[in-house]
Amino acid sequence: MNRLLVVRHGQTEWNIAGRIQGSSDIDLDETGKQQALEAGPELARYEPARIISSDLRRAVDTAKPVSELTGVEIELDKRLQERGYGPWEGLTGSEIAEQFPEDHRRWRAGEPLQHPEIETWNELHRRTSEAVRDIIDSDVDGTAIVVCHGGSARQIVGGILGWDQAPTSSLSGMDNAHWADLRRMRSGKWRMFGYNLGVPAPHTVGASPLAKGQLAR
Repeated sequence: MNRLLVVRHGQTEWNIAGRIQGSSDIDLDETGKQQALEAGPELARYEPARIISSDLRRAVDTAKPVSELTGVEIELDKRLQERGYGPWEGLTGSEIAEQFPEDHRRWRAGEPLQHPEIETWNELHRRTSEAVRDIIDSDVDGTAIVVCHGGSARQIVGGILGWDQAPTSSLSGMDNAHWADLRRMRSGKWRMFGYNLGVPAPHTVGASPLAKGQLAR
């Protein structure tokens, strides 16, 4: 594979509510389903040779429209799942701050979390890197579409570009049903040709409730 499109799943009710999803298997809401339908034709224009998805329903259902349009079957890979947040899953930021104050402080400061049931960024980076390595080293030529999640997408992009954790963490989370375009050069190095690409107009980028909540006021 010489080109990767790294796609974040469509919107869910938990996205709107600001709840941590992690490895919880949450469905797309009606908006998310529409986002997947709108993204499908745009992604199909890349003429993918493979479509690989996290096995969580919100990712699989985002991949279905482009699969149906292209006739390329969806391959499932559990290693593309979102970061596992253990006891945080289903909680809002304020609920996490109340129940886990020290780890919430560390989370907001970008410091490593200490809860044993929460997957570390290094662990997430390792498993997503293994999944992507299998994809790009395959004998199939052309473009692969990888449908995953906000956190796993950032780790995949950073891993492909050879970044360490600091610049990877500086990437904004992609909006729902948006993607990154990564291409391999003749030198063998990978470059990013676009990030947070999608169907809505550019002025709507970063308009999700979660993204707005992270911006300085």
